[in-house]
Amino acid sequence: MKLYRIGELARATSLSQRTIDYYTKIGLIEPAQRTNTNYRLYHSETIERLERISQLKQEKYSLDEIKNYFMQLKRVASDSELIKRLTDLQVHMEQVERDAKELQPMLDKMKPKQRKSLLQRISPQSAACIEVLVAILDKQQHLM
Repeated sequence: MKLYRIGELARATSLSQRTIDYYTKIGLIEPAQRTNTNYRLYHSETIERLERISQLKQEKYSLDEIKNYFMQLKRVASDSELIKRLTDLQVHMEQVERDAKELQPMLDKMKPKQRKSLLQRISPQSAACIEVLVAILDKQQHLM
C-alpha cells in the first residue's frame, strides 16, 4: 500500500499542506506512520477521506459535524455498509432539516391557498416529507 507525505497528499487532493496539517491536528485524518526524520505518512485511503471532507464542507457542514460523522462511522465497523448508509441518511436528514428551517419563514408568510397550490405541484412523496418535517420542526419549537 502506497504511503503519501503531506506534500504528495496536498497535490493529490488540491488542498494546501496547511489544511491537511490542520485536519491532522483536529483528528479528521491520521497519519499511518512517521519516517525516521519525523515526516508523517498517510495511507491512500486518506485521499478518499479528504475528498469526502471537502464534499461535506461544500454541503455546509462544520468541521465538528464532519468529525462526528467520521466518529460515528468508526464506532460500529462490523456492519460498515449498514452504518455507512444510515450515517449518510442522517447527514442528509440534517441537511434537509436545515433547509426546512430556512424555508419555514417563507411558508409562514404564504396564504393557506398558496401553500396548498405549492404542495400540489410537488410530488405526493415530497409533499408528505415536507409536511412531516414541518410538523417535526413545530414540535421541536414547542419543546424548547
